[in-house]
Amino acid sequence: MSASSKRRRATSPSSSVSGGGDLDDASSTPGSGRKRRRISNVPPIAVCHELFNAVRDHKDDHGRQLSEVFQRVPKRRNQPDYYETVSQPIDMTKIQYKLKSEDYNDVEQLTADFQLMFNNAKSFYKNDTAEYQAACKLWGLYLQTRNEFVQPGDGDEDDEDGDDMMDNPGMSTEDETSTVNLKELFEQLLEALVSHADPSGRHVSELFQKLPSKMHYPDYYAIIKEPIDLRTIAQRIQIGYYKSVNAMAKDIDLMAKNAKTYNEPGSQVFKDANTIKKVFIQRKTELEHAEPTKSSLRIRNRRSGQGDQLSGVSVALHYGSEDEDDPVLSGSVCYDEGESEAESQSSSMEMSNPIFQLYEAVRGARNNQGQVFSEPFQHLPSRREYPDYYQQIKLPIALQQIRAKMKNCEYESVEQMDADLTLMFENAKRYNMPNSSIYKRAFRLQQILQAKKRELVRRDDEDGDSILSSDTGSIKKKSHKKNVKKNRMKDLYDAVTESREAGTNRRLCDLFMFKPSKKDYPDYYKVILEPMDLKTIEHNVRSERYATEDAYMDDMRLMFRNARHYNEEGSQVYNDADVLEKILKDKRKELGPFPEEDVGSPKLKLRKIGVSPKKSKYLTPLQQRLNELYDAVRNFTDRRGRRLSTIFLRLPSRAELPDYYATIKRPIDMERLRSHMAAGRYQDVETLFEDFALMFNNACIYNEPESLIYRDALVLHRVLLETRKQQEGGEDSGPPNVGHLVRELIRNLFVSVLGHQDEEGRCYSDSLAEIPAVDPAAPEKPPQNFDVIRMNVDRGHYRRLDIFQEHMFEVLEKARRLHRTDSEIFEDAVELQQFFIKIRDELCKNGEILQSTSLNYTSKHLHSDVEQEKREKIPIEIEEDKLKTEEEEQENKEGEKAEDLPGESCQSESESERVYTQDCSFENITYHVGDFVYVEPSEPNLKPHIVCIERLWEDEAGGKWLYGCWFYRPSETFHLATRKFLEKEVFKSDYYNKVSISKVLGKCVVLFVKDYFKMQPEGYRAEDVFICESRYAGRNKSFKKIKIWAVPVSSVKLVSREVPLPVVRVASMFAKPDYDKLTISYAGSGGFIDKEREDAPTEMSGADPGCQHYEQLHYNNMWFRVGDCVYIQSHGLSKPRVARIEKLWVQNGTTFFFGPIFIHPEETEHEPTKMFYKREVFLSHLEETLPVSCVTGKCMVSSFKDYLSCRSTEVSEEDVLLCESRYIDTEKQMKKFKGLKRFSYSSKVVEDEIFYFRKLMVPQKEASPFLDKKINELEVKLADVEDEDMEDIDDDDEAPQTPSMPQVQTPLASDTDTVPYTPQSTPKVKGLSKKEGAKRKINMSGYILFSSEMRAVIKARHPDFSFGELSRLVGTEWRNLEATKKAEYEERAAKIVDQQERDRPPQKQASPRAGMMGAYGPPYMPMQGPHEGLLSVATMLPHPAGGPLLPHHHLQQGMPGYPGMPHQGMMGAGMNGMAGSPTQGSFMQQPGMFSPGPHAPPPYPGQGPPSHLQPTTPMFVAPPPKTQRVLHSEAYLKYIEGLNSESTTVSKWDQTLKAQRRDTYMTKEQESRLPAHWLKSKGAHTTMADALWRLRDLMLRDSLNICQGYNL
Repeated sequence: MSASSKRRRATSPSSSVSGGGDLDDASSTPGSGRKRRRISNVPPIAVCHELFNAVRDHKDDHGRQLSEVFQRVPKRRNQPDYYETVSQPIDMTKIQYKLKSEDYNDVEQLTADFQLMFNNAKSFYKNDTAEYQAACKLWGLYLQTRNEFVQPGDGDEDDEDGDDMMDNPGMSTEDETSTVNLKELFEQLLEALVSHADPSGRHVSELFQKLPSKMHYPDYYAIIKEPIDLRTIAQRIQIGYYKSVNAMAKDIDLMAKNAKTYNEPGSQVFKDANTIKKVFIQRKTELEHAEPTKSSLRIRNRRSGQGDQLSGVSVALHYGSEDEDDPVLSGSVCYDEGESEAESQSSSMEMSNPIFQLYEAVRGARNNQGQVFSEPFQHLPSRREYPDYYQQIKLPIALQQIRAKMKNCEYESVEQMDADLTLMFENAKRYNMPNSSIYKRAFRLQQILQAKKRELVRRDDEDGDSILSSDTGSIKKKSHKKNVKKNRMKDLYDAVTESREAGTNRRLCDLFMFKPSKKDYPDYYKVILEPMDLKTIEHNVRSERYATEDAYMDDMRLMFRNARHYNEEGSQVYNDADVLEKILKDKRKELGPFPEEDVGSPKLKLRKIGVSPKKSKYLTPLQQRLNELYDAVRNFTDRRGRRLSTIFLRLPSRAELPDYYATIKRPIDMERLRSHMAAGRYQDVETLFEDFALMFNNACIYNEPESLIYRDALVLHRVLLETRKQQEGGEDSGPPNVGHLVRELIRNLFVSVLGHQDEEGRCYSDSLAEIPAVDPAAPEKPPQNFDVIRMNVDRGHYRRLDIFQEHMFEVLEKARRLHRTDSEIFEDAVELQQFFIKIRDELCKNGEILQSTSLNYTSKHLHSDVEQEKREKIPIEIEEDKLKTEEEEQENKEGEKAEDLPGESCQSESESERVYTQDCSFENITYHVGDFVYVEPSEPNLKPHIVCIERLWEDEAGGKWLYGCWFYRPSETFHLATRKFLEKEVFKSDYYNKVSISKVLGKCVVLFVKDYFKMQPEGYRAEDVFICESRYAGRNKSFKKIKIWAVPVSSVKLVSREVPLPVVRVASMFAKPDYDKLTISYAGSGGFIDKEREDAPTEMSGADPGCQHYEQLHYNNMWFRVGDCVYIQSHGLSKPRVARIEKLWVQNGTTFFFGPIFIHPEETEHEPTKMFYKREVFLSHLEETLPVSCVTGKCMVSSFKDYLSCRSTEVSEEDVLLCESRYIDTEKQMKKFKGLKRFSYSSKVVEDEIFYFRKLMVPQKEASPFLDKKINELEVKLADVEDEDMEDIDDDDEAPQTPSMPQVQTPLASDTDTVPYTPQSTPKVKGLSKKEGAKRKINMSGYILFSSEMRAVIKARHPDFSFGELSRLVGTEWRNLEATKKAEYEERAAKIVDQQERDRPPQKQASPRAGMMGAYGPPYMPMQGPHEGLLSVATMLPHPAGGPLLPHHHLQQGMPGYPGMPHQGMMGAGMNGMAGSPTQGSFMQQPGMFSPGPHAPPPYPGQGPPSHLQPTTPMFVAPPPKTQRVLHSEAYLKYIEGLNSESTTVSKWDQTLKAQRRDTYMTKEQESRLPAHWLKSKGAHTTMADALWRLRDLMLRDSLNICQGYNL
């Protein structure tokens, strides 16, 4: 052990961190050398990272990093000679990128790159340069560091020690080889990983503790073949899986490798994976260096005291292995009890209150590191920082508001608290991205909330009353009530389990006790999504999981419904389910209703309302939108009142339609959608929308395009789309306006640069205001200065950052070029350019928001350019300074000779006689030292001079004098005409002189620039206040900013301005009057400022002679580039096709391009229910060569990923298209493809600037362009089919919308005897209107003809089937029909259409008379038999009752009726009621009850209805008229089927007429079907059935006079 410790301590720190080995690994290779073992243990990429960091972080004696000069290679534009010398340029940035991408397989590859980089520097730079010396030092450092990794420590001596130790295992102590010691070592390593945090406090291991969810990241498990996480590693530690540290290290490496394989290089997870590896190696090395004896003793003591308990980290990770579906993970969520108690005491609510418990479960939830989940939800976001949050979130709420409402006792129930908390989480999930931390926290807290709520519901039966009331009596009542409920459930359960078959004594529930075996019935769990059995129900009853008896009954019904759904109709299980469900209902009815709650306990009611999960009136916004979408589809009815969703409620059984499940891979129905909604499986509306769309698409795939189910699916799909559109309302789900955002970014950048100030508050841009717009070196260039740029920014002419940057840099570089390197303007220009780059990178986030080539120019390039410029200008400036110095010395010498002697005598004389004072009065005005005064101008036309008093004195003659500094106005200086000045600006000059106070005209004030805008002097007019920012040198005629305001202290008092003055600059008086106009005209000319481009020819291998290929080309005022997408002329299409330019060339003066063609959805074949993204196109198989002259415009085709995340700044949103699929014309399918070909451009090609969205947009799909068109076609084709089948449809409806007349039925008449009595017609005489004279185009097809014939046959076989089931069977029969027979039907249909069109005479509308039961336009087709039973046809036909016929004149219009006899308009209805079906729609139209019908001619003017037709109180309410019932196809079919050779009539009328009330017995079910709503009351009769019998007798005797004819 000592030798090993010695060898480890001798290892360098860097090598220990990166390449520490372990004992086990050393012992496994006793014969190998130390170097081989090191390289084999440490991953090469880790060594490469350490070597790179050592080179990058090395600093010289002054603290400067030597690697700075190697960060990037010089730009080709700045140093073209570098690329002549260096053929393979490489820099630190490229090496770092290759490291992140793990391109280095070993250290030798990294060494080769570093050697190449340093050799490049040595070959280009001279020996005495800093770059050459830095290359030499860093190369030596690299070699030294690499050798330390390969050969650490004491060399061969340590190797021998290590080998001796490995050869002799007995040297290891017992503590090292003990399992307890290793386990403690593993846990310390694991704890180091779990607890490691970055500088911001974020735990690096957070995303590595549990594997990604298979639901959210399914592709992870397709890419990663061996997934592993820290939780798995912790479990392996506990079970003793690891026998050595190296085994654990392999799992850590595998985990990091998985993360880096799945995530992109440079991502946070990628970086965290590298950090975890480094932390593991570092912690392992530290433990190896630790003192072994104390560690072992500590381990033994702790193990002896704790036994085999797990460590805290292992416990957290171990118990985190619970099923992810469990919303509350044991060990991963804890609550802060101290805070809970304090919170409870500060509020008016007890901790036992369920409302407070629900709130506290959310507020106090913590993860295994002790972090509070709810921290981001404590307060609402700042309106200033997140203004868009309050635009998207209409009802913002946070825990702070919820706590306040709870303290004010505003929550009356748990449901209200649950609604607010859920609203808070939904707001967070709506605003944040799904992969964000806040979104995941919201989802986690929602799970905790639901779990806590379920816990409160379960505890409700046990201690619910004690929560809100401590009354003992209420507790006893509650306990008794709980026992009653439990006993009732047991009785119901026993009734089901004890039921036996009558004959065989077989127990009916045997097959319902357990769920089917997944091995024997794997398809059961694909068909049945919510399996249920009796054992599960029994367990739920015992564990008291049913809050109500209704919940118990729901599970029972679910079990029976599953059995019927999976098994065939008529099978034993199917029948047993029906029998057991009936037994269950009877038993519940026998037990009676559940006892009512105590009325005198309002608190109990309040609690019940609070925790009832089923009857909650508080729904989350998501639940409301889901219900709204579901109900819109569920309740939609067509114009005839038919509910279209009936057929979609439940899937067909496998026995009924086995081929359905072979055709449809993902079957789904509305019941399944409803159960998913109830279970909370939909996290957003879009998921439910997709399931609905799948259901409708399944219907269209399986059913024929001309079937009603097909049409209903399309209509409901359109309803679904319209409902979702209404829900979205004014929400802006589209992408943001990229052009506006780019212009706003440029504006912010411009304002920031121009407002940049130094420490004293001086704007750097002020000194550049005098930069001329026209460049003296290149006057032909357009003028450019800050004013021109400002106008372009204000008018939104910039849409590219690189153009704006070029203009800004042009102005700043011009300022540097025109001024000396030591001037203030030069320094300000450099500072502004440096600040521009900094703010540009911040606004663009280094390309994360805006990707532009302008970002390639960095501060290092600027520093290099400035240094180069200084090297060129400084020698010239030194020569200029020498010449100026010589000239000044010459001038000074000449001046001294002329003025020295007189000046000296005068000065000595004056100084000896002067007496200076601090103030002086003249003409009642007192002047102080430091005051500013106006002095008479030296010339009469000038403004008064401004002088600052520095001295005051009085001479011998009593004359008063002042001495001071002159301040010049702009007009008194020499300056460029382009210079601008601040309003009221003056300049401190270098001119000092004395003047008599008698020449003083008044006082004024000059303020320094720092004080002028915020302060003002007290007692002075505004026109007497001036500002000073610079000094003026008269000799050099130059301006320089004042840094220190050095003037005598003034007695003037300054006060703050109410409103700070704005900074306003004015032009010089010498400025050219047309300059501003020139600037405005230049800035305002044209629209957007485009980047200058040039044609970029390129060489193409294998090109035809005479063809010149281009990467970029100008044609017809448009620039085209390889990779661009364009609109091309497409004749006959609603939208122009899109082509992509993949080759661009000019041949014989004509420009051509070649590329693939994109097509729009309307050019593909697809089901009308298929949905597409807005502006989606598909890559076709077409690749064409086209002339550029056919191009009509430019556009951009983006992949799905780019469409969601970014846009080009120069393409409008209307021209951005989405393409993620390829359309295969031969297969008529759309398949996704990887992506379009990418191009790399030369430097001449101008690339697009890309703006990335802050949040990924969510594109909405829209309906197929075929949807409305197909619906309209089917509306016309299927209109008559609907009319014929209305009776079937009405059978499906739960409640008939109109009552029908009763049928006369005797006990002897069976269901088949009571046939609806309707006229006969041919099967397919379609297109004829129900109204006279109406004409409509006949729509006939083979399927419609087949449907009309086959439906009758199927209806006869299955009389109890609903309309939807019949339609489904018709479609199945049509699909199974042979192709030849289908062709025959099509031919017959065509012939029928032709024949009907030829034989259809024009019809004249006849005036109906009173007494006509219905009005029909065209005559009936020839019938095979007499017109029997058509009592309501215009000519009254004889009734086939066998009695005396009633001639036509017996029922004249206006004939008075018998007492109790309805008007003759009821005759048809009465007869139909006698022989017809009791369902609605089997009667003929009646014009009215006691007045002429709607078709009767109105009375003459002034004439009322006859007296004998005056209405009286009606005996019963008549159904409304419906003429379309007469042509019902099923009535014809039943009439035909009822005819036989033995009887001349259809119905058994003789038995019907002889029936008497006393001879008949009706069951309760038959009584319930009687039309009791016809009569207002039963009158004097005992029952309603007796009253209806009496009505029947009256109708027979009085209306038809049949009783008298048969002497009854």
